[in-house]
Amino acid sequence: MKLYNTMTGQKEEFVPLRPGEVTMYVCGPTVYNYFHVGNARVFVVFDVVRRYLEYRGYKVTYVQNFTDIDDKMIKRANEEGTTVKELGDRFIKEYFDDAEALGIKRATYHPRATENIDNIIEFIKKLIDRGYAYVAGGDVYFDVSKFGDYGKLSHKNIDELISGARIDVNELKDDPLDFALWKAQKEGEPGWESPWGVGRPGWHIECSVMANTFLGQTIDIHAGGPDLVFPHHENEIAQSEAANGRPFARYWMHVGFLNVNNEKMSKSKNNFFTVRELREKYDPEIIRFFILTSHYRSPLNFSLELLDQAKNGLDRLYNGLENIKFFMNRGAEGREYTAEERGFTDRVDGYRDRFVQVMDDDFNTADAIAVIFELIRECNSFLKEGIHKQVAKKAYDVLMELCGVLNILEDKEQVVDEDIRRLIEERQKARAERNWALADKIRDQLRDMGIILEDTPSGVRWKRV
Repeated sequence: MKLYNTMTGQKEEFVPLRPGEVTMYVCGPTVYNYFHVGNARVFVVFDVVRRYLEYRGYKVTYVQNFTDIDDKMIKRANEEGTTVKELGDRFIKEYFDDAEALGIKRATYHPRATENIDNIIEFIKKLIDRGYAYVAGGDVYFDVSKFGDYGKLSHKNIDELISGARIDVNELKDDPLDFALWKAQKEGEPGWESPWGVGRPGWHIECSVMANTFLGQTIDIHAGGPDLVFPHHENEIAQSEAANGRPFARYWMHVGFLNVNNEKMSKSKNNFFTVRELREKYDPEIIRFFILTSHYRSPLNFSLELLDQAKNGLDRLYNGLENIKFFMNRGAEGREYTAEERGFTDRVDGYRDRFVQVMDDDFNTADAIAVIFELIRECNSFLKEGIHKQVAKKAYDVLMELCGVLNILEDKEQVVDEDIRRLIEERQKARAERNWALADKIRDQLRDMGIILEDTPSGVRWKRV
């Protein structure tokens, strides 16, 4: 298995620190609002990375944090006349609502920054004791000049970082690149007692401490959005390696940028979409499927038209699934496979091998979905009346196995409901008796239940809508 490491700028063989186990930290949301489609790409992509690692036999400890103390949270809480904690509680709940709708599995741990204040304070003390941080007027800053490898993730030197970074003007800092580990409390802000006075942690230190607390001093995979490479992840590396004297993360993974209608997503351009808004018009599985049809490192353009195209593609997969299920339920049995059927089942196994091959190559979900479409096409071409039902069952099992890794194409009705089966049989009897009025009445009744019938030479097929 190979993955692209942002640190080295190339694909590398994936070798975890401990055989058979993977530790993985993914930067989560700042919980002051619903998350947008760009966030969704990060969360969906690394959900699939985790699922695939588990599919390949690894035990994955997956941490995704909540940033629940932050300038944006303080501003929004003050605007709403609520507390930062109440705001965080509310949007953590909303996060899980949207994430679970997108088929994102809960992390092994979902730590909150405010639940780790004591550990953060101890970590900052350690940095001060080791000479990497200094106190200035109730704030504590990391001294970038003391960390010789600063810039190794973003591949920029100090001069480039100074000229390209948006750095707050602060007379208390020794150097413009130095960043806050602890911020003194201002009026109207929440705060915690510390050796440097009442205050709150800086953003970067929160993730370092939560990764250290829940996964250890060196982790296998650290992941997030492309905007986090600098300064957030660069600063995490500096403070973590300065404190612990060892590498922080072995592999760094970042998704590509997401644009909306070929422009950067921005509220001012009125092209800002939250997942909650999109869910009002689209099944969230369509959003997930759309995200996975592109390689995670490629730039991704989002538009409602492209989402409609994704819906059409997903519908084709569902139609293929229903076709396979039809022959699985109606196929022949009680005989040996024919030579053609044996050849087909061998080819079906080959699709699994191809799926693994492309996913082993830096989690290429786009090519993995292409393999699934090819499997569907071959099934549509090969399966016909008289086929052995176990041949269709083989295709069904492999299809659902591969789609299960991506968490798409759920078989919402693995067994036909007794009521549906009974109504279909009654309609067939009415048709045989040429009682067209009753047959049409039953068809309408099934349509009201969300069941669409299709009369074919091989019998009646049905699907849910």
